Amino acid sequence: MFTGIVEEVGTVRVVHDEGGDLRVGIEAGSVLDGARIGDSIAVSGCCLTLVALDERRFEVELSKETVAKTAPRWHVGATVNLERAVRLGDRLGGHLVSGHVEGTGEVTAIDVQPGAHVMAVRAPEHMARYLIPKGSVTVDGVSLTVVALGGPGGTRHDLGAGDFTLWLIPHTLQVTTLGELRLGDRVNLEADLIAKHLERLAGFGPRHEDEPAGEEAWR
Repeated sequence: MFTGIVEEVGTVRVVHDEGGDLRVGIEAGSVLDGARIGDSIAVSGCCLTLVALDERRFEVELSKETVAKTAPRWHVGATVNLERAVRLGDRLGGHLVSGHVEGTGEVTAIDVQPGAHVMAVRAPEHMARYLIPKGSVTVDGVSLTVVALGGPGGTRHDLGAGDFTLWLIPHTLQVTTLGELRLGDRVNLEADLIAKHLERLAGFGPRHEDEPAGEEAWR
C-alpha cells in the first residue's frame, strides 16, 4: 500500500525490451535507502517489484499487460514519481493507494492561476462512477483532491461524466512530474479504494444474521 505522497522524482535510464515485456532501470536517491530486492515501489502510480538495485539505480520488470494499461512513461529520459510502500505506524498524509492503475486519463486543459495550476483530466468511462467532488484520486502516483466534476452528482454541467479538475499548488509542481504535463498527455489513474469496496458490498445486498458468511452466502 502507498499514500500518494511522492518521495522523489526518478529518471528512466535503461529500457530492455524482452519480447514485449520490459526491464526498466531507474535512477533514484532516497527511495533506495534500506531498499531490498522484492520490495514494492510505486512508479508514477504503478506498483512494481524491485528486481535489482545498487546505490544509484533500481530495476523493475513490466509485463505486456502493464505496459499496455499504463501511461507511456517507459522510455529513456522519462521522469517518474517514486514512493516506497507505507509502513504500519507511518503518517497517512494522502489517502490509501494500492498502486494498481485502473486506467489512463488525458490532460484536456491547463490554466495557470495565481498560486496554483488548474488542470482538467478526462478519466475513462468506467472510472467516472468512483469520482466525487472533494474526493481523492491518484494521478501519476500523486494523491490529489477532485475539485470540479461533471456527470451525475457533479458540480459543473459543462464537463463530461469522467471529466474533473485539479488545483496544483507550486510545491506539488516542484516535487512531482505533474508540472511537466502538457495538453493531450496521458496519466495513470487510480480511484479511491473505499468507493470500490462500498460498490462491491452494496451489490450483494443486506446480509441477515442467520445467513452463512463467505461463499455460502451468495450461492
